[in-house]
Amino acid sequence: MKTAQVEGLLARYRSSGRTFTAGGISSFALDDGPPHAPAVVCVHGVPASAYLYRKVVPAIAASGLRAIAIDLPGLGFAERPIDADYTWTGLGRWLLSAIDELQLDRFHLVVHDIGGPIGFEVANAVPKRVLSMTLLNTLIEVQSFHRPWPMEPFARRGIGEAWLASLRVPGAFLSIMRLVGVSRRVPTAEIACWLPLLFGDDGGRAFLKIMRGFELNAAKQQQYLDAVRHRPYPVQIVWGERDKMLPWRRQGVQAQRAAGVTEPILLPGKHFLQEDYPQEIADAVSHFVSRHS
Repeated sequence: MKTAQVEGLLARYRSSGRTFTAGGISSFALDDGPPHAPAVVCVHGVPASAYLYRKVVPAIAASGLRAIAIDLPGLGFAERPIDADYTWTGLGRWLLSAIDELQLDRFHLVVHDIGGPIGFEVANAVPKRVLSMTLLNTLIEVQSFHRPWPMEPFARRGIGEAWLASLRVPGAFLSIMRLVGVSRRVPTAEIACWLPLLFGDDGGRAFLKIMRGFELNAAKQQQYLDAVRHRPYPVQIVWGERDKMLPWRRQGVQAQRAAGVTEPILLPGKHFLQEDYPQEIADAVSHFVSRHS
């Protein structure tokens, strides 16, 4: 993959968003759609960034909503302070400060991967400000969660650094993404853009802190169950049923049971379904929002 091609794609992507500062940390956001329309906040997980929603955001905006995807600290174009709190609690606290900085009084949430727990932190903090929640291939029952094989090494000191470095080997990251993340329809150059956004200017050290900051305990699980069970807002599920990382038969069914959703929307996507099915996700969100505005 030619470096110039990736740099060009990233430059165009960066020009489509804007920088802002919240909680003392500079970050980047995609923000599209009428400024006073209902706001949809899209939360990414790992090893992703707002880039994952680059096709979803304009598709949601085209339906007349305001769509926003924010880089969490330690990923994408966000700053990576050494002393930041990279636990789900800390990232959730920061995300709420970002939402406040963007002056979003009430908002709809779309959460994916560990963006689920991070979004649940926000929802539990300000439940009356959340208008709806869309769950995309995420996790709720965290106490029993085991990291899938591509992610497990990152949690181990020494091994995680070596595993991260191995992603720089030509073709390594692409192979993993094709296997568990996206279909072959997603251009190789677009997948290659993930790596600079992952490594950033700190070589991925903040990312490793995120991977080692998972709060896999009973107290958090109860909080996250409460965020989808005992809440004043409606919840829907949109799931890539070919996901081997957070399979429908396990995490998907857990989410369905927890939220009491009778008709989940299942798409033939892998873990990063936003790459393959942005329009379908946008349609599901816009229809759900229209029914609950």
